Amino acid sequence: IHSKSIHHSAVLKSPLIPIVVEQTGRGERAYDIYSRLLRERIICVMGPIDDSIASLVIAQLLFLQSESNNKSIHMYINSPGGVVTAGLAIYDTMQYILNPISTWCVGQAASMGSLLLAAGTPGMRHSLPNARIMIHQPSGGARGQATDIAIQAEEILKLKSQINHIYAKHTGQPLETIKNAMERDCYMSPMEAQDWGLIDKVLVHPPQAGQDEPELVQKEHPRPQPPRPRQLQIYINNHRPNFSINKPIRPFINFI
Repeated sequence: IHSKSIHHSAVLKSPLIPIVVEQTGRGERAYDIYSRLLRERIICVMGPIDDSIASLVIAQLLFLQSESNNKSIHMYINSPGGVVTAGLAIYDTMQYILNPISTWCVGQAASMGSLLLAAGTPGMRHSLPNARIMIHQPSGGARGQATDIAIQAEEILKLKSQINHIYAKHTGQPLETIKNAMERDCYMSPMEAQDWGLIDKVLVHPPQAGQDEPELVQKEHPRPQPPRPRQLQIYINNHRPNFSINKPIRPFINFI
């Protein structure tokens, strides 16, 4: 991919693009940071996903496959979601190419971003520990004649069903579970997303020198939650002593 096209698109999103200068046998060569990362087979999906972002990501995926169709590609995702058709175009390309694709969530992977995160190669879907992941059903609007509105409503319902089946395929969750979770915004921590099947690992650090495996976040055992007032009253009633006492038990619900 020509570095100028990436640089031009990135400027639209951020006015400051770092430039990397490298020494070569022919002198110095300058790259914008995204082109330099592309040499390392790293693709960044940052910000809302629209047609322009989709075209860049698809072009980079196809370019990296043309260089080698068996080397891994690393996709870093920090996105609130975006246009469904643009996201599905990236998704289809990820499934089309032969390369293993390692996905990484940094910051957030919401809506279509979470679908791309889950679409990575099984065992190669990661998140950093403080990221947030969210799934929900598609949204949209329509105006015009009643017939046109009905057509749009039917189309968005088809997209909803299609997306539900994609999540079910990549998470291993029953379709009914997916449908229930997608009815409203469903936010997850990385650990919850791992339990749900959206990702495989929560990482702290990549493998260090002399290590075969990266440093993973260990799951904490759930801490017992204090009983709520109503539950506490039930607990008190069920655990009253069998012997009588002179003074009644002083209620303390109001102090909790």
